Amino acid sequence: MPTRVWDYLPEYETERADILDAVETVFRSGRLILGESVRGFEEEFAAYLGVRHCTGVDNGTNAVKLALQALGVGPGDEVITVSNTAAPTVVAIDAVGARPVFADIDAETYLMDVSQVEALITPRTRCLLPVHLYGQCVDMAPLERLAAAHGLVIMEDCAQAHGARHHGRTAGSMGHAAAFSFYPTKVLGAYGDGGAVVTGDDATDQALRRLRYYGMEQTYYVVETPGHNARLDEVQAEILRRKLTRLDAYLAARRAVADRYAEGLAGTDLVLPATAPGNEHAYYVYVVRHPRRDEIIEALRDHDIHLNISYPWPVHTMSGFAHLGYAPGSLPVTEALAGEIFSLPMYPSLPAGLQDKVIAALRDAL
Repeated sequence: MPTRVWDYLPEYETERADILDAVETVFRSGRLILGESVRGFEEEFAAYLGVRHCTGVDNGTNAVKLALQALGVGPGDEVITVSNTAAPTVVAIDAVGARPVFADIDAETYLMDVSQVEALITPRTRCLLPVHLYGQCVDMAPLERLAAAHGLVIMEDCAQAHGARHHGRTAGSMGHAAAFSFYPTKVLGAYGDGGAVVTGDDATDQALRRLRYYGMEQTYYVVETPGHNARLDEVQAEILRRKLTRLDAYLAARRAVADRYAEGLAGTDLVLPATAPGNEHAYYVYVVRHPRRDEIIEALRDHDIHLNISYPWPVHTMSGFAHLGYAPGSLPVTEALAGEIFSLPMYPSLPAGLQDKVIAALRDAL
C-alpha cells in the first residue's frame, strides 16, 4: 500500500459505527437543513473555543469571504495577509472586492512576519488577516496593538489551527472574527466540505446568519441584505459534533507523531518544525525544509511514499494574481522557502510502522 501524507480510512474503521449513527440520526430527524445538528455543533464548537457565537457555513473559503463581508470589508479596502497560504485565503479577499497586501513570513516558523505589518498599513487598510498556518498561531499581540491604533479589524484564518493555542488563548478567539474549514484533511475534518465563522460580537454574528441564508433573517421570502446560500449541511454538522468530542485526542495523537519524527530525524540536516514561543502546535501538517527537496521527494516516491508541498507556489506568483504587481523577489523569505519546504505524513491514526518506514527512507535519502 502507498504511504500518503493523509489517509482517513484507518480512522474511519475505528469510528465507523459513530459516523454511520450520525448519518442515521440526521436522516431520522425530519429536518435536513439548518436543524438540530447545525445548531448543536455551533453551540458546542463556540464553547470549545471560548467564544460567544459560531455560524456554520458550507466551506472554509466562504467562511473567510462571509467573515470579511460581515466585518464590513469590501471594494476599495486593503487586507494585509501572507502569500504563503492556501489560495482560498486570497481568493476570498478578492471575492469581496478588496485588495490583498502581502507581508513576508518568518524564516523559522513560516508564519506572518508581524514586524513588517505596520509599514504596509495605508489609509485604505481595513483588515489584518493572519493565517495560523500548519497548526500554530501567528504572534497576535502586535497585531492587536496595530488594529487598536489604526481602527482596523482582525480576521483570523484558522483553517489549519483547530485546537491550537497561543499563550493560552485558542485560535479563533483573538480577533474580531475567525474562519474555520472542516475539509476532510483538517484537524477537525468532516466527511465532505464544511466551514464556520466564530465571533464575540452579536452584530457580526447576526450579519453572518443573514449572509449564509440569502440575506434572510426572519422570513424565508424576505431578503434584508443580499446574501448567499452557504449553509453547513446537517449531516456534516452531526459528524462534526461527534468528532469534536475527540478533538483533544486527535491533537494528542498528532503531537505524538510529531515527537516521533523529531526523535527519528534528529541529527540529520533536515530542518524540522519550530514552535513559536507561547504556542501549542496542532500539527495540521508536519512541514520540514531542505535545499534538495525535489530530489528527496523523488527518492521517497521510489519507496511508494508520496509527500506533499504546502505550498510550492506562493499566491503572489500565481498568474491569477499577477494584477497585484508583485515582482519576483518582492517577498524573499516566502519565495526561498517555497523551493525547500515539504510535508511528511501526518494524521492521528498514522501507524507507527508506516512512520518508521518514512523516517528510514528519509534518512537514506539524506
